Amino acid sequence: MVGQLVAPWGVGLFEVAVDGQDANVTQAQLSRVVDEARRLRRLSWCVTVVVVSDNPAFLTAFAEGSLKGRLLVWATRLLVITRLSSKGIRLLLTSHWTFSMMNTMVMNTQDASQVLRYGVYVHLPYSLLGPQVAQVASWIPAQGLVYITPLPLFPEKFSNFYGARVNVTALPYAPYWMTSGEGNNTKHSGIDYNQLMTLSEVLNFTIHVLPSANWDEVTSQVEARRSFIATVVYVVLPNRLEQYDYTHTFDYSPLCFGMAKPTLKPQWQSLYYPLANEVWATILVTTILTCLVILMIDRSKVVIGGHGNVEALAVVQEVVGTLLGQGFTGRLSISRSNPVLVAAWLVFAFIVATAYRGNLTASLTLPKYPPRPETVEQLVKAVDRATIEPYGISYKRFFTKSDSKVFSALGKLMVVGVDVIDGYNDALKIKSSHLGSRQYLELMIAQHFSKIDGSAPLYVGREMIIPATSSWPIPHDAPYKPKLDHYIMAITEAGLYEHWRMRCCLTLSARVVQDSERN
Repeated sequence: MVGQLVAPWGVGLFEVAVDGQDANVTQAQLSRVVDEARRLRRLSWCVTVVVVSDNPAFLTAFAEGSLKGRLLVWATRLLVITRLSSKGIRLLLTSHWTFSMMNTMVMNTQDASQVLRYGVYVHLPYSLLGPQVAQVASWIPAQGLVYITPLPLFPEKFSNFYGARVNVTALPYAPYWMTSGEGNNTKHSGIDYNQLMTLSEVLNFTIHVLPSANWDEVTSQVEARRSFIATVVYVVLPNRLEQYDYTHTFDYSPLCFGMAKPTLKPQWQSLYYPLANEVWATILVTTILTCLVILMIDRSKVVIGGHGNVEALAVVQEVVGTLLGQGFTGRLSISRSNPVLVAAWLVFAFIVATAYRGNLTASLTLPKYPPRPETVEQLVKAVDRATIEPYGISYKRFFTKSDSKVFSALGKLMVVGVDVIDGYNDALKIKSSHLGSRQYLELMIAQHFSKIDGSAPLYVGREMIIPATSSWPIPHDAPYKPKLDHYIMAITEAGLYEHWRMRCCLTLSARVVQDSERN
């Protein structure tokens, strides 16, 4: 960067020397110029960038550098002034995203005649004739600007795709995106697919779903601009914004967790639970005191009159036996010296036994299950790991870097790359949970883990891990973002997205009921 001038009236002037310099030095200077120009562009709401060069290599480097440095958005107008031939201009405009897709116009000198003439060209990626380079106007100093076509100098390129094929990426994620069939017979459905179909009708394009092996490939094709949109809801996370942009937010997709319901395992302690600890202690103390009093009365009779002589073991057997509902079997039953004590004990044993049997029946009929985790804090303490599908690597990075101790602990427990079915199966076997959006988790439970009576061994926690808005990933500074945002906002405000959600959920619920009845 040889010189820089920032004028008070809002004009920035930068110069990059190309001749006689090493290519790496030129690239470094161009990178600094792009960064500085981007800072100026972000300070103003209306910017026109003018590039003057006759060097095709420099123009190519500028196209790549401006794309990498995020210099341009659709609201930014780019004017390239050069002396390249018409053939060179056509090659330049069709070879680079910056010139072909962005709001770019090229002006060159035409030396075919002695009259100085300038041609004005734009690239139209979508038109009735397909992608084409069109000369919009010419400029002659004596006559001024003369329009050749009805197109404006900076035409809108994405209001009509003229039926062209638009590449998108997606993977099955019910109820947002679902597929049936294979190969050429593949059919798509779901909430997001309905929205995509509506956009295709409004903007007049044909949907072409690029094959994707996993969720990383879904977004990586968007980053590489092979895919225009990833048409499945993605939660807006700060670390994801470093890789791609988002359309206008249109859904609320909080991250939740699903895990196995606590169960009651058969164990001998079940006989102990019907009565409280204080009641058991009172029964024990009363039993011991009753045995001691009977023995003391019997011993006193032996000393005074020579009668009695009941053995201690027999007393314990009689007292405990009556407590357990047995009749008198020993010498205690024929003793007439302690009828009041025996009667009181029998009443006590009857009351205790009746209360115990009633509570035992109630506990077996309506068992009290252990408390289940419903919050993030409880989840972290209850499980040894938390699984999530491959797209969850962004969540793991986000939680691991969080200042919250709970989120940091959850990030360490997360295992990325586990399918929801495998994650749920693990939750039924070990202390594990699976993370995902609430609708998706509940739908998978209903489809794959519900019993005939409608119950399921799994549940979705009441508390959200993070409340988040979601939208579709698109490339950074995509020039068609304003058009998509306009119609997505209209769809959301009209209630169509919620209508499609309700309809898809009802369809899936009816399908689950039919499958359960068939099985």
